[in-house]
This record gives sequence, structure tokens and C-alpha cells, in this order.
Amino acid sequence: MFDRRIPDLMEKWNIPGGAIAIVKDGRLVLAKGYGYADVDNEDDVQPDSLFRIASISKPITAVAVLTLVESGQLGLNDRVFRILDEFEDPSRPVADKRIYDITVRHLLQHSGGWDSNKTFDPMFAAGWIENRLRVSKPVTCEDTIRFMLRRHLDFDPGAQYAYSNFGYCILGRIIEKITENPYEDYVKSRVLEPAGITRMRIGGTLAKDASDGEVTYYGFRGDSLADSVLPGSPVRVPWQYGGFHLDTMDSHGGWIASAIDLVRFATSVDGTSLPSPLNPETVDLMVSAPHYGMEDWHYGMGWLVWPVGDDADWWHDGSLPGTSSILVRTHYGMTWAVLFNSRPREWLEFTSEFDELMWQGVGEVAHWPSDDLFDQYGYE
Repeated sequence: MFDRRIPDLMEKWNIPGGAIAIVKDGRLVLAKGYGYADVDNEDDVQPDSLFRIASISKPITAVAVLTLVESGQLGLNDRVFRILDEFEDPSRPVADKRIYDITVRHLLQHSGGWDSNKTFDPMFAAGWIENRLRVSKPVTCEDTIRFMLRRHLDFDPGAQYAYSNFGYCILGRIIEKITENPYEDYVKSRVLEPAGITRMRIGGTLAKDASDGEVTYYGFRGDSLADSVLPGSPVRVPWQYGGFHLDTMDSHGGWIASAIDLVRFATSVDGTSLPSPLNPETVDLMVSAPHYGMEDWHYGMGWLVWPVGDDADWWHDGSLPGTSSILVRTHYGMTWAVLFNSRPREWLEFTSEFDELMWQGVGEVAHWPSDDLFDQYGYE
């Protein structure tokens, strides 16, 4: 069924390659690659090919933060810029004193006070920040924080939900400050490697920096060029190779992974068949609703959540030029990830279509294999 519908979807949207992985009751029951990882070389996508996962990086960061909360090293109500006091500049006070009210909880729940729909997303404003701060390329997350401290918030911290890449950029710096380790190293050692996930990493920005087994990324027909965010590069570059800087985006959108890695991660977090990096009470807290009102769904801490009875469906999607992705964990024992190496112009419509395809397809399968494919891909 998937072997027919996914290629049809890719052909419709002009997507070169994709991969899916499906888990049932903790067992990997399907892992498949479709189309081309590299069109020019006619290299096929493998079930364990690596893709940029974009904002699916946020659940990974949230779990890492919550391990620090569990250990007592960090509190959800801790004030963010009391922790990151290195950004204090007595010669230039912050523009908005409400900055000091922002807590770790606010950042996890996207209620820190920034609304990119009202203003802009600073994680994609490298040229502006570079010019205003007079810093060299590439603009770092630290540069972006200093820039944003010069600007007013869009709402009182904790008052509402407004999706913020920048908030998760800050969470990565909190992890580094508390642990005295690079963000990527802490996440690998505390969250990923205990689940047997060893190939996930922060991706490279340019094609020459791709990891072994990583796909090539493609724009859509008629896509524009971007201003390069890197020094020494052509001034104008394809968006997917130099229009943004993955190192700077690490904790909100910088990871690469296979579809199998992602379902393994989700399965470990919910404790289905692996020891979770979090205790059950913290998992419940992670997916609990914020105090401000939302409708049928809500954003917990790193996950979009749809409550169902005593459990819930969790999910997160990801999107960047050259990348489309989704990770879903259901209340009835199924988990899946779908990754593609392109993003169409009408990417919201595309994401909705492949999300619906997966829900329908999984629901139509009457019998799943009884074996577990995780062993075939090197997971212990």
C-alpha cells in the first residue's frame, strides 16, 4: 500500500526521495526508502538514509532540557536570563524588562513573548543581524540573542502560544551553560546513545559537509536564490545550501537523522519497549497542556499533543528549504516518521497531504509483521 501511495505522492509534488519507518508496540515493522537520494548519480534512498529533520529537533531539545529538570540542575520556573547572565551588558540595558520574566517553561511551550507572525523570525534574519551588530559571518545563536535583547517582546511571557524557533535556540544555550558541554554532545550522551541511536548529529550547511549516508537536498522549480550566510561563498546560493546555517539552528532545527532513528527516539521517550530518558511523571508533564486556553490540541514541551482518553497522540513536523518531515506517536501503540529531501512551494498543503496519507494508510493495515527490524539496522 505504501509502495504505491508514497511514490505517487512524490511524483505529484516533484519530490526526488523519501523514507518512512513505522513502529508497532515497540517493534520496527516497516522501514523503506523511495526514489533518489542523489538524482545526478541515481543513488537510491535507503531505509536508513540520513535527512535534515528541521523542527523535529525541538522534541529532542525538550527531552534534553527535561533530563536536567529531573536531575535538579534546572527548574521549569527558572528565569532564563538569570541563567544566561553573560548576556548582561551594563552599558546597554535590555530594551524590554519583561525579558527577565521569561522562564524555561515558557520557552519549552513557545510562550516566551516573541511572535514571528507579528514581527519576524530572527533565526532567518542573519543579514540584518550581521549588519546591525557588525559581526562577521556566520551569525551565531549568541549573536542572535544579543540582537533580540535590543528589541521589545510581542506579548507578556506566558500569556499565549506563539511558535518560536528563537526560544529553542536559547534552550540549547541553557543546556550548554548548565552542563558545561556542547549542546550536541550532551544530547547524544544523555538522550540518543542510551537508545542505541548513534548516527544522529547536527548537519552540515553545505553539500561538501554532508555526512556519510546523507541525502542530497533539492529546491522546487522556479525557487529563488538566497543571500549566503557563510563567508567565502558565492553571494547568492541555493536556499538549501547556504541560505541558513545549521550550526546556529542546532537546538531548534539542525539535526539530521534517519526515519528509523526518529521512531526509535519517540519509542524510547514514551517507554514503550526501551528505558525512557525521562521518568513517567516527567513524560506526563512534557505532554500536559499549558495554563492558557487552546482548543482540541496543544503544544506541550517540544510536542504538539492531541489528548485521547487517558493518553494522547504526540507529533511534530519539520520544514526547511530542501526538507519536509514528520514524526507521529499515537495513543494506540503506533509510531511513524516520514522524511523527504525537498520542500514544494506549497509546502503546507504538501505536509497536510502526506500526514493524512500516513494516518489513512496505517489505519488500513489489518496485520503487521510480528518480527522486529531494529536489529537489522544496528540498534541494540
